[in-house]
Amino acid sequence: MPRGTQVAKTIALLGSMDTKGAEYGFVKERIEAGGHRTLVVDVGVLGPPAIAPDVTREQIASEAGADLPALAKTRDRGKAVAAMSRGAEALMPRLYEEGAFDGVIALGGSGGTSVACAAMRALPLGVPKVMVSTVAGSDVSAYVGVSDIVMVPSIVDVSGVNKISRRVFTGAAAAICGMVEAEVPAGDDKPLIVASMFGNTTEAVETAKSVIEAHGYEVLVFHCTGTGGRTMESLIDAGLIAGSLDITTTEWADELVGGVFAAGPTRLEAAAKAGILAVVVPGCLDMVNFWAPDTIPPKFEGRTFYEHNPNVTLMRTNVEENRRLGEEIARRLNTSTGKVTVVFPLKGLSVIDSPGGPFWWPEADKALLESLKASLRPGIEVIEMDNNINDEVFARKCAELLLQGLGKRQD
Repeated sequence: MPRGTQVAKTIALLGSMDTKGAEYGFVKERIEAGGHRTLVVDVGVLGPPAIAPDVTREQIASEAGADLPALAKTRDRGKAVAAMSRGAEALMPRLYEEGAFDGVIALGGSGGTSVACAAMRALPLGVPKVMVSTVAGSDVSAYVGVSDIVMVPSIVDVSGVNKISRRVFTGAAAAICGMVEAEVPAGDDKPLIVASMFGNTTEAVETAKSVIEAHGYEVLVFHCTGTGGRTMESLIDAGLIAGSLDITTTEWADELVGGVFAAGPTRLEAAAKAGILAVVVPGCLDMVNFWAPDTIPPKFEGRTFYEHNPNVTLMRTNVEENRRLGEEIARRLNTSTGKVTVVFPLKGLSVIDSPGGPFWWPEADKALLESLKASLRPGIEVIEMDNNINDEVFARKCAELLLQGLGKRQD
């Protein structure tokens, strides 16, 4: 229903207008009945579109450098999905920047979800994104990534408008309408600092956070479970962050050794590329994360383990792994275009890597420190402190280094 004085927004309908034309037609009607405009973006390949598109499949294919008639002729679904994904991913952000739409909704199975989510992931954080999908409800991390896509289970296949899908599509249309109508209230926005944290570095991060926020910054804390690290880096890539307090670089241990909380081989690269100020600590590199004990690969038999909780088991990194971790981390930090400082706690990298703790292994930590110092380029300072990572004096030093780099006078 029309919303009185509500300013009409434009919502992009992104999908295959040949195979899903009836479904998109229904959603288009619901959005327009809600007082908003639509922009139909066709990524179909085979049959003629059932709805006249505003952005044609030819435009999408051209963005990907693909020959649309050739794609249609081969009838290779995999190639078609890949090409239209690339095209939509390239074109949709540009259309958004030009003001062509305010939010986007899509419907589909696994193929349609792949194409639409590729485009949605390329859009800035905060742009309303709704994906009605047959794969929603399962592990959708590959589709969503670190974006803010709202996944709506289609319940039944996206195949016609029936008693069930009518309700689902109507709800999804209402959701995207509500999202584009919502106005974010003004706040006391402060410069943003990101910080990485794990349960084993909570005390350090909370202490540093309080010091930094007392000087007029807002600290966003990310839990280093793979997704957390990737999300943190995506915000840095987006140009939203003034500085990085990367106290917990543990995801690199999982990446190197094969744990379950890896954030990928580009972890630590965003701040380096963006040139923002970074204070980096090898927090929790003493551990690799696995699920319950019966999930740990047999090749690690005989290693030192610690039950963090019934579902997460930690494995102590050894001397050789720490040597390699130092090299990998240094390789990323060496590309930094901004100021970066490494702070190393000589009495342990976590709560359990402390004198007398279950992961206390000075030789392993020393291998990491020596590898870092040998591998870092000149100009990157390594500050060694005779503390555990969670000691208040250590955390405050990290905060002070960040604030000094940002030009804040210490009281």
